Amino acid sequence: MTGAGGRLGRALLAALGAAPLARPSGPFGWDLPEHDLDAPGSVARLIARDRPEVIVHTAAWTDVDGCARDPERALRRNGTAVGELAEECTAAGISLVLISTNEVFDGRRTDGRGYLPADEPRPINPYGASKLAGEVAAQAAFGRRRGAPAARPAGAATAGPQLAIVRTAWLYGPPGNDFPAKILAAAGRARAAGEPLRVVGDEIGSPTYTADLAGAITALLAAGSFAGLHHIVNSGTASRAAWARELLRLAGLEVAVEEIPSTAWTRASTPPGWAVLEPTPLPSGGRLRPWPQALAAYVPLLLASRAGHAV
Repeated sequence: MTGAGGRLGRALLAALGAAPLARPSGPFGWDLPEHDLDAPGSVARLIARDRPEVIVHTAAWTDVDGCARDPERALRRNGTAVGELAEECTAAGISLVLISTNEVFDGRRTDGRGYLPADEPRPINPYGASKLAGEVAAQAAFGRRRGAPAARPAGAATAGPQLAIVRTAWLYGPPGNDFPAKILAAAGRARAAGEPLRVVGDEIGSPTYTADLAGAITALLAAGSFAGLHHIVNSGTASRAAWARELLRLAGLEVAVEEIPSTAWTRASTPPGWAVLEPTPLPSGGRLRPWPQALAAYVPLLLASRAGHAV
C-alpha cells in the first residue's frame, strides 16, 4: 500500500493485518521518502523489491486549497503519478485499488440523490480534476493491458490483474487534525470567547470513518473479484453544520452552532456543494453503517487523544 503513514493508510494496515487474506509476512506499506509522488522512478524500484500482489494506492495530495494554488503539482501527484503506478502494475501483473473522491463531481445535483458510479464526472476544482485524471490514466493502462476499457460494473468477473476505483468522501479518523478535531478545537475557542461556533451549512456530504472504509476495502479484496467503480461512504448525509452539532452532542459540549454559507469563507478552492455519493453494495450485499453511528465510535478515541495531548 502507498501512503502508509496517512489517515486511511494507517487504518488499512490495521484492517489488513487482522484479515485472513494477508500473506504470512502481513501487509506492508510504502511512504515518504521511499515512495515519492514527485519521483517517477520510485514506484518501479519498490515493485521490483517487494513484488506485491495488490497495491492499494492511498497516497495523494489532498490539500484541496493547495491543489488550487498549484494545479500543475496537483496533476503531477494525483494524475500523472497514478498513471505511472498503473503502468507498472499492469506490466508486473499486479492488481490496483485506487482511492478517489467525490470531488470528481461538480456537486450541482438538485434532485437529492447521491452520485452513482455511472454518472459523468465534472470536477469544478483542481483537486477534483487531478483525481479524475488519475482515474482516467489508471483505466487507460488497465484497458490497454486487456485490449478493452477497464471501467466496468463493480464486482464484474475479470481475468488477470484487476483495477478497482474506490470513491469516498469527507474522511476522518486518527491521527487527528481532521474535521472533528478541528471542530472541537474551534468550539473551545468559541465558548471561551462567548460566541457561537460558525460552521458552513450549505455543503452536504457523507462523513466517512476511515476504520469503516478500511474494513470495506479489506472485504473487497477478500471477495477475490473487485474490479470496477465503487462508491464507499458511511450511509446517510449531513451538512458540515449538522456534522458539527452531532459531534458536540456526543462530546458533551454545549456550544451554539451558527450556520453560515460557504461563501463566507475565502478559499482558494471551490468545494462541491452536494458532495453525496450513492453507496455501491459491499460484497456482503450491505452498506457501511450510518455516519452518526460511526462518529459515535470515533468520538471516545478523539477525546482520549485530546486528553493525552493536554497532559
